Order: sequence, then structure tokens, then C-alpha cells
Amino acid sequence: MSITAVIGSALKAATVLLGIGIGKITIIPVLIATLAYFNYDLMDPENHPHVTKELRKEYDFVVVGSGSAGSVVVNRLTENPEWNVLLLEAGGHETEITDVPILSLYLHKSKVDWKYRTQPQDSACQAMVDRRCCWTRGKVLGGSSVLNTMLYIRGNRRDFDQWESYGNPGWGYEDVLPYFKKSQDQRNPYLARNTRYHATGGYLTVQDSPYLTPLGVAFLQAGEEMGYDIRDINGEQQTGFAFYQFTMRRGARCSTAKAFLRPIQLRKNFHLSLWSHVTRVLIDPLTKRAYGVEFVRNGRKEIVHAKKEVILSAGAINSPVLLMLSGIGPRAHLEDLGIPVIQDSPGVGQNLQDHIAVGGLAFLIDYEISVVMNRLVNVNSALRYAITEDGPLTSSIGLESVGFISTKYANQSDDWPDIEFMLTSSSTNSDGGTHVKHAHGLTNEFYNEVFGKINSRDVFGVFPMLLRPKSSGYIRLKSKNPLEYPLLYHNYLTHPEDVAVLREGVKAAIAFGETSSMRRFGSRFHAQPLPNCKHIPLFTDEYWDCAVRQYTMTIYHMSCTAKMGPPSDPMAVVDPELKVYGITGLSVIDASIMPSITSGNINAPVIMIGEKGADLVKARWT
Repeated sequence: MSITAVIGSALKAATVLLGIGIGKITIIPVLIATLAYFNYDLMDPENHPHVTKELRKEYDFVVVGSGSAGSVVVNRLTENPEWNVLLLEAGGHETEITDVPILSLYLHKSKVDWKYRTQPQDSACQAMVDRRCCWTRGKVLGGSSVLNTMLYIRGNRRDFDQWESYGNPGWGYEDVLPYFKKSQDQRNPYLARNTRYHATGGYLTVQDSPYLTPLGVAFLQAGEEMGYDIRDINGEQQTGFAFYQFTMRRGARCSTAKAFLRPIQLRKNFHLSLWSHVTRVLIDPLTKRAYGVEFVRNGRKEIVHAKKEVILSAGAINSPVLLMLSGIGPRAHLEDLGIPVIQDSPGVGQNLQDHIAVGGLAFLIDYEISVVMNRLVNVNSALRYAITEDGPLTSSIGLESVGFISTKYANQSDDWPDIEFMLTSSSTNSDGGTHVKHAHGLTNEFYNEVFGKINSRDVFGVFPMLLRPKSSGYIRLKSKNPLEYPLLYHNYLTHPEDVAVLREGVKAAIAFGETSSMRRFGSRFHAQPLPNCKHIPLFTDEYWDCAVRQYTMTIYHMSCTAKMGPPSDPMAVVDPELKVYGITGLSVIDASIMPSITSGNINAPVIMIGEKGADLVKARWT
């Protein structure tokens, strides 16, 4: 491909993705996309998987959704050459921009995002437009692994032992650890030697960040000052501090599409259909057997049959939505919408859990070392990225270190922390009030009053994330029209203990910024009172109780909406083998099936669910 063609392709892709006119687009994102694409085209031996033009009328397995679980499921099922598998994805291919780690926020509200927004609620997201949280979800091959910040966090061993204690045999920590390792190609040689917890040779590349600022090491030193050890937080113990690890490869994003689908594109038993929006699962109402799916492609309604199983891997929003559209869900709700009830399953769409953090805790520093976009995103860094596959463009929007800490509400003698510090060499103001504000849905008024005076200033950020929320939301259909977006109710901070834990997390973050390790950089908290809380004295518990409800930042970990449980649990949607209760030939394998959310970023656990779920399906049909 000529460089002229590459530039044209990148310019077109950047224009479409950013959703703005050609005359308004800046040269730097175009240049980065151009060089990334040119570098990718020259160096990457794996092309995009080919789309199957002529689909069969019947497959052994039909998998809906190509995200962090679905890509894994398809890879593992097609290992059996006698099974043919169709993967249906509502979006299209990854783009030139999706590969560049620092540009992930450019993808929010683009064509690769479902662009979901929650219903207005008073308990949280008060700083957002219309008091609605923005729930970014990947509408693209690779799903949300194409839009996320690539953090590789497995969670706490207690999370999985708790799943087992709920009546889910085979889901304890020692049961799932081999599945974490099965996917992994650990590139840190120190960690790779610890074969108890890590492995090499898997499809998914896991590595340290190629780019760190001086703040990254200082974050670990500050953690030690607070009494925590530096450790492998995916190993024996979680409590402590570490550098983040990322699902990256050669300085670029390693989505699950890149990791699990591109290597199998030549398997003759793997068929792929993109821009295929599944509208319902076809179920025989008499036998209660799922026998296929209906989907819309190229403006036409199509049907494909499944001989063995339909597998929903559409994510914690779309999987329960599809179940309800297919007649599986709370009876009263389906009857209200005129959907014939095939299986009364009250747990569908219930138990919605997510991780939230307090956004905008920024600490000004005196050195030009942080990730300020207008300083680091330039021609030099673009060339460095294209040629050497490192430099500031490989930074995942400044995420460098992580700390798992216990507030006074957690058992201090136990290794089950309740707050995760996401430590960044950037904050909301680091791009001058452009993409971060837009991605998070902040109002102009809130942003200008709180951050306007520190636009593009050097800062670091501490995002205290609530690990085990007691508040849970729910999903409802707006109508029986499958193309109409569902109603999403987050219910954040409706449980008082969540407010208390998050408040203590904020206070710990302020103390973190006061450590001598951070004071070396001139660290000082940007103590601008928040608009709706100015009537309360700053730094009081009452002030923080107000503040956590303002810039309530989802970490995009929606889960638990079709939970796994034993037959005795009336709210369980799937059994411990991930089969949907009351329906044969139908499974759910994605974040929906979590009984409770894991303690940390959930991409790695969802990939694990894909690995274990695929093995369960194989065992049924071998």
C-alpha cells in the first residue's frame, strides 16, 4: 500500500470515528492514525478476519457478540474441526485509531460505541448532562476490549470463592486460576517465572506499559509510605501497590479480536458476520428449545439456525435485553410490553453491578512530566510510536500504577480491600477540556467552574474506585422494538455504605497526595469546591458525601444482569454450567453471569469466563 493511500485511509477513518467534519479535524490525530496504520500494515502478520458473504442456514453453534468473552468462545469451539460456528457482531472491524493506546477516549461516542446513557437519577452523576451517566460499550469486533484502557486485573481470590459459596461449584479461585493462565502470554519475565500464577504462550499478550513518567515510581513509593507493600496484585495477595499491566502487544492494543479471532481466520469452520444486529433468539414455545436467532443485516431481516446451542456473549446490557426480547424475563414486564412469555425469569436484567470512582481528584505539580495531551501528542511522538513502538502514545491515558487499599470499613487483617486507587499521570483537565469532558458527559458549566483555571496544567490524578458496591441497578426494555435502546437504571450510591466507603477512599486519596513521595513534585490538591456542594465546608464528611454524587465516574464494568446460581436461587438466570434455566440449547457466557462483581477491572475475569464457558460447552457436546 502506498503512503498516499495510507494517509487517505487514515484521514477517512479518523474523520468518521471522531464524528466531526473534515474541516475541523486536527492534523495530529490524523498523523497518528496514519503512522499507526502504516506501521500496523507493515508489521502485523494478522489481518482483519474475513467476513463470510454467504452464510449457511444452519450451524452447530451461533455465538452472539464478539467481545471479551465471545471472541474466546469462538476460538475454543472452532478447535474442534467437526463443529461449525457462526459469530454475529452488531458492529464492524477495528480501525486505525483503536490501536493507539493514548487515543482510547476518542472512541467514546464514536461509531464503535453503542452510546448508551442511563436514566436520570438523583443519587449520582449530578455533574453530567441531564444527570445521565454515559455507558460506553463496544459496538465493534472485539467489543469493549477495543474501547477500554486495557488494564489486566484478575480480582481477588475471595471473589471467586464467594461465587462458589453461592452454590456455583467449579467457580472457586483454584478452579478459575487455570483459565486465567490459559489465555495469558505474560511478557514480564519476572512474573512469567512465577508459574503458579502466570503463564506464557497464550493468545492474550499481557505486558508492562512501554511508557512511564517519573510519577509512576513515585506512586509506588507513596503507597509504601502509607504502609502497603509493592507486589504482584494478580498473584498470591491483592492488597498493595503495583505498576499496571496492560493487554498490549508491541505498543498497540491487544483486543480480544486481535488476540483470539485473527489467528483463527483461516479455520474453515469459523464464519463471521459483521453489522449483524441480533433481534431475538428463536425458541420453540412448546419444547422450550432455542433453535436459532433472528438478526438484521443490510437492512434485511435474516434467520440462522443452531443445531446444538445459541450462545449469548453480547455483554451485560445486550444479553439480558436479548433474553427479554425473546420471551425470557420478568413476566409482568414482558406482558406489559406485549412480549409472549416463554420463561418467567425474574432475575433477567436485575442485580446490575458496576464499579464507580470519584472523578476529578487532581493534584497540581511543579514539573512538566505528566501526560498533557497538547504537549505529548505531536509529530515527534507519532514518529517514535510508528518506528520504535514506544513513547507517550503507548500510554493508556496516563494510567501507570494501581493500589488496592482497605478503608476502615474493610477487615484490615484480611486480604480483601474495598478501594482501588487508579493512579494516573493525568486528570480530567489534561486535554484542555475536550475529549475527557465529552467522554464522561460533564456539563460545560461544571467543567469550566472546577477545571477551567487549570486547563492543560501538569497534574496527577487519584481515582478511588469502589470495589464491591452494595447498590445494584436494573435494565428494562423501553418497548418490544429490538432496535430501541433499553432503559438503564444505575442506582449508584443508593446504599449508604457505598457512600461511606467511597468517602473514605477520597480521604485516603487526599492523604496519598500529601506523602513526601508526592510532595517532592510540589503536589497540592486542586481544592476547587464543587458547584452543588459549595454550601458545605470543604474537607468535611458532609462535603465528601455531597461530592461523590457529583462527578460519579463509571469504570464501565457493567455486570451481573443474568447471574449464575443454583436452582434454589429464584433470581438465578443461568446454572453453574451457564445454561439458561428453563430453556434448552441456550447459554450466556459473558459478564452478565457474574453473581457479584469482582474486586478490580473486569476485562480479565470476562476473558476467563469465556475460557471456562467454552470448556463447559465442549464437555456437553463431546
